[in-house]
Amino acid sequence: MVIDFHVHAFNPKIAEKAIGKLADIAKIEPYTYGLVEQTVTRFDEWGVDKGVLLPIATKPSQHKIINDWSAQQDGGRFISFGSVHPDSEDAVEELSNIKERGLHGVKLHPDYQNFMVDEERLEPVYCEIERLGLPVVFHAGYDCISPDLIHCPPERAINVCRRHKHMKIILAHLGGNDRWEQVYEVLAGIDAELYFDTSFTMACPDELMERIISKHGSDRILFASDCPWESAGKLKKKILSLRISDDKKEDILGNNALRLLGMKA
Repeated sequence: MVIDFHVHAFNPKIAEKAIGKLADIAKIEPYTYGLVEQTVTRFDEWGVDKGVLLPIATKPSQHKIINDWSAQQDGGRFISFGSVHPDSEDAVEELSNIKERGLHGVKLHPDYQNFMVDEERLEPVYCEIERLGLPVVFHAGYDCISPDLIHCPPERAINVCRRHKHMKIILAHLGGNDRWEQVYEVLAGIDAELYFDTSFTMACPDELMERIISKHGSDRILFASDCPWESAGKLKKKILSLRISDDKKEDILGNNALRLLGMKA
């Protein structure tokens, strides 16, 4: 089974506007315009069985509406996560609602939600995520929405890992978009429940990706694309071309995700 651990889709009411705005900022032609049906079509083209849907609450008032919609998509081709906005007064309470809805984890985006990943004010949210046993995906490294300030660089992400050794942390973009040498030096191999996903890593040299995987352990790498911004088909070919064993490739492409989420193929 091939599981793309990093997929974005939106309520049809806002999908085209949201993707269009981001495409203009990033100067990237998207592979979908954020609709669920388009995403499933891409899954079929790319040979992806399931995708982990990662919504982002960009305003404190949004997370209940976003989580309700995400829960409606869960099942079939999607494994849905929820999101909370750290500035919302009911952020901690909403995490319990995420668990009760049957959502499988939490997505936080330090750049879009305007926090540094190791800020003390996030501690109540992190402690509750850890208590509930929910995996949490962070955007990590460079983001075009905040080109002059990286909100989750490796040297600050490690502080969260050290404080919350039992929180299941997934750092997107192989631990830090466009900061892969720092990821190798600072984060790879640390003693924590830390995973890296492979989203938006076509620009990462194969040799460096192999070194990160070797140091961190292939059992803590999750195949992901960041659809609609990258092609899961291209990234799957990249993973399959790496100089690692076939068993490790199979683990990265899906087995690790199943184990992390407590699911069966």
